[in-house]
Amino acid sequence: MNKALLSLALLIGSSYLLHAQEVTLSPEQIKAITPGWKGERSADGRPRTPDRILERLKNVSLEEAWGYLRNKGYQNQFEGDWMTIRPDSVMVGRAVTAQYMPLRPDYDQLIKTRGKAEGRIGATNSWPIDVLKEGDIYVADSYAKVVDGTLIGDNLGNAIFAKSHRGVIFYGSVRDIEGLEEIKGFNGWIKGYDPSYIQQMMLAGINIPIRIGRATVLPGDVILAKKGGVVFIPAQYVEDLVQNSEFIQLRDDFGHQRLREGKYTPGQIDQQWSDDIKKDFLQWLDTRKDLPMTRKELDDYMKERTW
Repeated sequence: MNKALLSLALLIGSSYLLHAQEVTLSPEQIKAITPGWKGERSADGRPRTPDRILERLKNVSLEEAWGYLRNKGYQNQFEGDWMTIRPDSVMVGRAVTAQYMPLRPDYDQLIKTRGKAEGRIGATNSWPIDVLKEGDIYVADSYAKVVDGTLIGDNLGNAIFAKSHRGVIFYGSVRDIEGLEEIKGFNGWIKGYDPSYIQQMMLAGINIPIRIGRATVLPGDVILAKKGGVVFIPAQYVEDLVQNSEFIQLRDDFGHQRLREGKYTPGQIDQQWSDDIKKDFLQWLDTRKDLPMTRKELDDYMKERTW
């Protein structure tokens, strides 16, 4: 192992040792576990994917996102089988992660003592809400506990939406679901509903790596949530993923139009395009007034790929 990798490994290792005394990882520790991101970061160290990319991500299908990540070697970034508060809507945002565990009094007291020293107030399940910013999504692993595992009700739901204008992804449950449904714009992907309140659970950490079913999630990951499931995207890949999806959609629109017109055969469109078809595609792009990105962004992207 070279010195750079050794230093990174030691820093990551030390972050987990320090976590025994910290409620959340420090900005430096979050940077250490997300080294692939080279752009802007939030004050807490999480990658801050630009809002314009988040907005464009809404149009990407789960299959496109899943396939792109699989090709990059990320095979464990999807979780399905959710109960969704508003099934036909889409939610995108940046992950604020939280880990919950079955209650162990000594560790629970350690977390509460540390949290008090950090100025945190209220019940521990409200602490992740306090750190939310516009565009964040509260992502929590509460080990699929439904009865006595309800992380929020409508009061906390209103607080979440006021801070983030998003919702939640809980590998666990909620209560007051009728009240949550009344919060216009709020959504949630959850594993169940129960009228009980949270018992025999403890917060183990905020903005640390967590498991959400089949997926591993890091703070600052970008979330694409649709009724078919949730994809957790490492921030360093989001912009290229979005551009890839948009380019493929433009190719498909062009190909479908030319097939309807009878200008080309399916065999010509489905294989590597000839120079004449590429030239026709570029001219067709000049007629489009609704490109999903700027023409410069599109031209730069096309230079970097084989058609």
